[in-house]
Amino acid sequence: MSLKGLELQIAIPKTFDAGKMADQRQQNTILQQMHANDALNKELERKQLSVNETEHLNTVNDEEQEKPSENEDEQMQGNKKNKEQLEQKVQHPFKGNLFDFSG
Repeated sequence: MSLKGLELQIAIPKTFDAGKMADQRQQNTILQQMHANDALNKELERKQLSVNETEHLNTVNDEEQEKPSENEDEQMQGNKKNKEQLEQKVQHPFKGNLFDFSG
């Protein structure tokens, strides 16, 4: 296939344009991947820090629970008494009942 002079005048500039466009697409893809990687790294770092903050809050709550105030102490004793009373009232569905299995 031979190309004439007029065809070459059209084909060569289009080849350069096509090459530029392909290069721009490739660079755009690389940039998108880099931005996605940066966003992923930031998200992972944020999640890692949030876990540490949560653990810190749990230790503070544990320290507060070790020192109950007088009102809390009274409430806890009242709750224990209520639980014990409820356990005594609840009867087992079949324990202590007689069943006649002869038949």
